[in-house]
Amino acid sequence: MPLTLWRPFGKVESWEPFGEIDTLRKEMNNLLEQFTSNLPDNGNGLAFMPSAEIDETEKEIHLKIEVPGMQADELDIQVMDDSVSIKGERKSETKTEENGRFRSEFHYGKFERLIPMPSSIAKDQVVAEYKDGVLNLTLPKTEETEKESVKIPVS
Repeated sequence: MPLTLWRPFGKVESWEPFGEIDTLRKEMNNLLEQFTSNLPDNGNGLAFMPSAEIDETEKEIHLKIEVPGMQADELDIQVMDDSVSIKGERKSETKTEENGRFRSEFHYGKFERLIPMPSSIAKDQVVAEYKDGVLNLTLPKTEETEKESVKIPVS
């Protein structure tokens, strides 16, 4: 009877955990690229998208938008029956630092945000207030629907 050499791990391929992590990283980058490819670009690859908070009561909707570093007249607010559009541009400030170094984590550039509303809005009764970098919109509800949008002045 011939003897056969037993190799219990002979057919096991080498496993490279860091290779698997690199593949996962590439897949995540591809996925994020698909979701962010339609966002506006402000020149350095980052999109400025203001944060929003919405609260609904029986009679009205309260919408808060964070847009620090801007003036009220720099915001363009349009109210439609089923959504609110906020547009603007945060302009960058030019600074010269010692040794030619400058670092900024602020996002600059144009932004546009369209926020769908859960109910129809009485567009002629909307109140907008801008204070301390937060835009507060009070949007009264209505049963009637019109097709035109209304530009809202900010105080």
